[in-house]
Amino acid sequence: MPRPPLRALLLPLLLGVSASTAQTATPAPATPTGSAATPPGTAQPAAAQPAATQPAAGQPGPNLPGASLRGLWIDAFGPGLKTPAQVRQTVQDAARLGVNTLFVQAIRRADCLCRKASVPAISDADLTPGFDPLDAITAQAHARGMRVIAWISVTGIANTTVPNTSPDHLMRAHGPDSGRASWLARRPDGSWLEGKDAWLDAAIPDAAEYVTQAAVSLVRHYPVDGIQLDRIRYPDGGAWGYDPKTLARYRAETGKSGTPAPTDAAWQAWKREQITNLVRRITLEVKAVRPDAWVSAATITYSDAPADPAAFRQTRTYTDVLQDWPTWMQTGLIDLNVLMNYKRDAAPPQGAWFDRWNAFAQQVQTRPDGQRVALASGTAMYLNAPQVTAAQAARSVRAGLGWVGYSYRTPTADVYGQRQTTPAGLGAVQAALTAPGAALHAPRPWTEAPPTTRGLLGRITGAGTPGGQTVQVLRGGQPIAQTQTDALGYYGFATLTPGPVEIRVSGQRWLDRVPERGVVRLPDLLVRAVQLIPSLPPARP
Repeated sequence: MPRPPLRALLLPLLLGVSASTAQTATPAPATPTGSAATPPGTAQPAAAQPAATQPAAGQPGPNLPGASLRGLWIDAFGPGLKTPAQVRQTVQDAARLGVNTLFVQAIRRADCLCRKASVPAISDADLTPGFDPLDAITAQAHARGMRVIAWISVTGIANTTVPNTSPDHLMRAHGPDSGRASWLARRPDGSWLEGKDAWLDAAIPDAAEYVTQAAVSLVRHYPVDGIQLDRIRYPDGGAWGYDPKTLARYRAETGKSGTPAPTDAAWQAWKREQITNLVRRITLEVKAVRPDAWVSAATITYSDAPADPAAFRQTRTYTDVLQDWPTWMQTGLIDLNVLMNYKRDAAPPQGAWFDRWNAFAQQVQTRPDGQRVALASGTAMYLNAPQVTAAQAARSVRAGLGWVGYSYRTPTADVYGQRQTTPAGLGAVQAALTAPGAALHAPRPWTEAPPTTRGLLGRITGAGTPGGQTVQVLRGGQPIAQTQTDALGYYGFATLTPGPVEIRVSGQRWLDRVPERGVVRLPDLLVRAVQLIPSLPPARP
């Protein structure tokens, strides 16, 4: 456990304004529809020009963070995790393939393939009663020198075709018919289904708190090497977030009136910030418990890549599903970005798109403190022939990225199309990936530590509108960082330099110290309607 937080030192200027005591820190078919399954973030791009040329085999890329990662997504929508025998076979097959990291689906739809999380276990007739898949696969993978990253579907929380039957599942108390207690993302007309899927609205405070605690419960109770955030976004289509509670928050925090159109830029920006706020909260809560745990995200790469960070703001990733992963990287909110770079080389120009997304991600890899976020390219084995999977893995490795394949259960297009058995598909992709000069020909470990998080996590209370409050960090009287509070009043920073700092919010200020590594949890601050100290303007670059 990390050391207890330093108690904040309130300055004499704040007589009569006090803080409470510190709180204690006590890729892939994401949703099948019928017998088919659709991986999270699967792009549906059009075709148009020749694929990029495969680089020479066996030429490793530069030794950048994440470059040694060789991973495999293990999903929970079929066999692979639900019995002791399946877990043993999965680990054996992964070891034979030569990967060094398993991205294991833990929280599937607000339920877990485990028994010690804050969410209920999956209700699945194929799950062996009393069996804890996450516990078993972590122990067996670690025994073979493989890391385990617990994969979490953050906002994708239900499927009406295969609902969780537990009375404790959140759809019982917070589903579509729960009135003001509903946590679901909705369209302007109040509808909530995307196909057969239900999604949480990250802008609903209680929903954000629920999924945050679910993520923390995994690193608290299991010796996993980290977590991966999947479906950390709004659903496709853009016209989401219209729950009355979300609209009321938006109006209160922005002063706007009426109901915004889905294309309203201010509305999009506000919702995008809710997703980023949720990433920040999960990451800082996890790092407060386990500073050395990896926090990863499986990120969207629809269609072609942008040329630069400014152009990223015109992509569907940014404007449609409201996922700003370059900001997450550059502000230290994730340690590892695994691009869901799901492209078909046989459908031009998708091969070129694949390479350009890899290159774009490297443009935003460096944080302000000079550390680089680890990168890996996640490829759609289920959409491609084994030779294409091997070619995409080789191109990723040559470019200096790691590689993760989706998925163990559907390792080839023929398996996905039910023209080949899974064992046969695994054999074919293994032969391609382990051939001389291929990405998995020479097994290698992935042992690096995540970039250092030096952060603060705090919360304001007492404000009529806890969200949208500006918080500044100063050193030597000069502002060095600034953010805004989320719906519950939380704020935080991940890439500060160690040493003493001053925190200012709502005319109040106090002192604390940024650690050499990890996250200091600050005391709650009771905010009153005073303006004793004006906020300073942000530091100029």
